[in-house]
Amino acid sequence: MFQPNLIEPVLDEARQQKAKEYAMLRRRLFFGELAIVAILLLLLVFGSISQRLTALLTLPAVPGAALYLVLLLVAYGVLIAPLDYYSGFVLPKRYGLSIQKFAAWLGDEAKAKGLSLALGAGGAALIYWFIISFPATWWLLGWVVVVLFGILLTHIAPILIVPLFLKMKPLADDELRLRLERLAERAKTRVRGIYSIEFSRKGTTANAALMGLGNTRRIVLSDTLLQKYSPSEIETVLAHELGHHQHRDIFRLFAVQSAIWLIGFYVASIALRASVQAFGYSSMADVAALPLLFLVAAAFSALLSPLLNTFSRHVESAADEYALRLTDDPKSFADAMAKLTDQNLSEAQPPRWVELLIYDHPSYKNRLEHAKYYSANRFNQQNQGR
Repeated sequence: MFQPNLIEPVLDEARQQKAKEYAMLRRRLFFGELAIVAILLLLLVFGSISQRLTALLTLPAVPGAALYLVLLLVAYGVLIAPLDYYSGFVLPKRYGLSIQKFAAWLGDEAKAKGLSLALGAGGAALIYWFIISFPATWWLLGWVVVVLFGILLTHIAPILIVPLFLKMKPLADDELRLRLERLAERAKTRVRGIYSIEFSRKGTTANAALMGLGNTRRIVLSDTLLQKYSPSEIETVLAHELGHHQHRDIFRLFAVQSAIWLIGFYVASIALRASVQAFGYSSMADVAALPLLFLVAAAFSALLSPLLNTFSRHVESAADEYALRLTDDPKSFADAMAKLTDQNLSEAQPPRWVELLIYDHPSYKNRLEHAKYYSANRFNQQNQGR
């Protein structure tokens, strides 16, 4: 039975107060780190520091670029280590979102940083090889490689990357699995499997996701979600993920991101060509220009990030609509969103500018309004049908 006004779930006031404090601290840390990155890159580029540093390197451009990037990332990592420790370990522990021991957290950090260094060094070497070998089209070749690598990474993430940090296994609850499989059948959607991912060993948050491509594509539900949510609430969360599957959102988001990368690479090529004379680089393949490429990429990303977030919120809202229509259960949808908001210490109604600039998902208040609108429409349709 639908109601003209969906009864709003009651959020935990104490949790929401903590959520506001936590969000404010995280925003300060985010903008603080952004400022540090900007200052360092500006000093490297405009202070001639990069030229002095690379003068100490005696390697050819390709291995020199890889080594220089590793040195820059390591130096930056050491510089912001206190900030990483505070934002990644201290704050989540203080607010009850993490139960990790320091050694385990440090191990995860080491694995993540190691992957970043390896991928970054390989990427820098390849880009500089393109610049030397194909100076007119290096940006296009670089973009093609990034896109292909992005597709590969999306494909292998569920089977190679995620297991480095979290255990994943097929959903063990046979009754719930059958119920969720029937939901997928109603959606006329074939998924390769429904998996449980072990969040509870590290923290108290809950989440769900659509991962992978082709034969690695799967629906992933955190064990913290499975433990604390009713079957109907889990069903509506899965329906949201099925909406992403039905709308081909992984492909759509990747296509938009790829278009942004293409423009970014082209802008970087213009900036690099102009910088040779402006900053006194020996050529476009001068390793000292590497921080300039980072600066252009960072500025471009900062400018377009709000637009990408807007598109992402639109995609998420469409998946919400799909979940409401598939389950026809706005109450369970609203209840699940309320539980997730409190459990994950998310702000129910963040400042408007924060949602516009930073959020890639609609806020809880907007999702609740969506459920209310759906419920009122279904109530009117039922009455008109009598």
